[in-house]
Amino acid sequence: MFSVRVWDLPTRLCHGALALLFFALVLSGQIGGDLMVWHMRCGYAMLSLVIWRILWGFIGGYWSRFSSFMSTPWQAWQFVRRSLGPTQRAAGHNPLGAWSVLAMLSCLGLQAVAGLFSDDQIATSGPLTALVSEAWVERATQWHTGPGKWVLLALVVLHLGSIYWYQRVRRMDLIRPMLDGNQVLDHAARESKDSGASRLLGAGLLLLCAAGVGLLVTSGSL
Repeated sequence: MFSVRVWDLPTRLCHGALALLFFALVLSGQIGGDLMVWHMRCGYAMLSLVIWRILWGFIGGYWSRFSSFMSTPWQAWQFVRRSLGPTQRAAGHNPLGAWSVLAMLSCLGLQAVAGLFSDDQIATSGPLTALVSEAWVERATQWHTGPGKWVLLALVVLHLGSIYWYQRVRRMDLIRPMLDGNQVLDHAARESKDSGASRLLGAGLLLLCAAGVGLLVTSGSL
């Protein structure tokens, strides 16, 4: 058996932060009231992380890059057909998991952007509502409070269900590798770069993403 560094620290921290922010967003959105201030702040942080993860998908550790795990729909379907039989443990995301990542990032990003243009007609409105027509504000609000929310909840349930299935049925631990970065394989595999320099690069990139979102948010009041 081989222990391979698959998930670099920036990727793992991003994954954990996205999970915590998602929980905070759902909770604050349901309670409303004074928590809507934090709901919006968490939304800005979520958008920053989604942008960061997309960029990191091109310059991050090997197994965090889209080029290392993206698959065609046919490859994903073939994987599903083989998944009930014995399969070799693969490093990183499997073909179906690759599409899950793409769906999750796309929906999180769309939900965060929709929130920038949403207005609850009570006390909270997104920072960019003044830049678009009322019709677009209404569309964004309907998506943000309706289909967008439920699609994301469904994706999270599927994600957690998949982890449970792999843990109990396939006897594959997907949780520990996301905690310590190492995946146990029955074959040698390329390791992701996870040096101090790459971690500093990830931190600097996150600061740039947060600054960009901050400028975007404030542009609505200029």
